[in-house]
Amino acid sequence: MAQARDEIEALIALMARLPGLGPRSARRAVLHLISRRGALMAPLARSMADVAENARECSACGNIGTQTLCDICSDPRRATGEICVVEDVADLWAMERGQAFRGRYHILGGTLSALDAVGPEDLGIPRLLDRIPAESVTEVILALNATVEGQTTAHYIAQTLEARDIRVTSLAQGVPIGGELDYLDDGTIQAALRARKAF
Repeated sequence: MAQARDEIEALIALMARLPGLGPRSARRAVLHLISRRGALMAPLARSMADVAENARECSACGNIGTQTLCDICSDPRRATGEICVVEDVADLWAMERGQAFRGRYHILGGTLSALDAVGPEDLGIPRLLDRIPAESVTEVILALNATVEGQTTAHYIAQTLEARDIRVTSLAQGVPIGGELDYLDDGTIQAALRARKAF
């Protein structure tokens, strides 16, 4: 009995290390899984084992898939000459949810940070520079977070690409659709004012 409890506690401790889950949420999740062992826990365990064995990083963009090239990079219809640069896989997936971009992506794997000693060579920036001529890229879209590190990284990439004959753009920033001014932070309002356009 003590061994079973130790295994359950070990599972709770592992679950608590996941983003968004603390010890209490992890305990609730594990108890829920145990109560639905056949319908939920066993299939989840099999699926996790499959992903652990087969998941790999796309050799071109850094996305997660099961092949050497992810579905996006291997799709010839996505070879539009546009590359959207994002910080991580979650950002790529967020962009894909919007279904507005039909080009390819490039995942940096983080942002520049002097404090954490993260330089361009620690990110996917050299690989991005190699992809531009290899894939006949005509536009690089910088879709990095509106943080100090994200904007520093965007400026660095833009300056690095300045000498090349390609267009460098960034996502518009400002008031979201359906957003109320009263709920927006000061930085978002400032960005919206700077990016204002004719009505």
